[in-house]
Amino acid sequence: MSTTRPYPPGDRDPEPEAAAEVPQGRQVRRLSFDGESAVVPLARDFTRQALYAWGWLPAAGADQRAAAEDVLLVVSELVTNACLHAEGPDRLQISCDRKVIRLEVSDKGAGQPAPRSPHRAGRPGGHGMFIVQRLCLDWGVVRNPGETGKTVWAELGAPA
Repeated sequence: MSTTRPYPPGDRDPEPEAAAEVPQGRQVRRLSFDGESAVVPLARDFTRQALYAWGWLPAAGADQRAAAEDVLLVVSELVTNACLHAEGPDRLQISCDRKVIRLEVSDKGAGQPAPRSPHRAGRPGGHGMFIVQRLCLDWGVVRNPGETGKTVWAELGAPA
């Protein structure tokens, strides 16, 4: 799977000019990666559009901007891990209520993601799940009995 953007940033689904009305209740969006290339930027663009639709963007202040950037970083890390360790992601699901956004990346891999321990900040690679652990309220792995693969999920708090 390629993780390289085949187009310049901003050339795919431009950002909305004005903030959309924030929907009430739990909102869910799904993206299938079947047959797609450049899945990391695709996942980020998809997530960015959801953040606009749900009122996380445009950010009114530094805390809101940081929360949205954290969501985009965690999506990048989860999708990249699926590319590197699980033959690529199958699906991204994003769900949001007023307090928490939940990211779920499904793949066919058998491995178990875990933060590298001990974490060595000066060494390249192996920081993805450490970053996820540091930025998220919680994260985990769900396996369905009798099925191959897994879903890695992470939850982040909504901006105040």
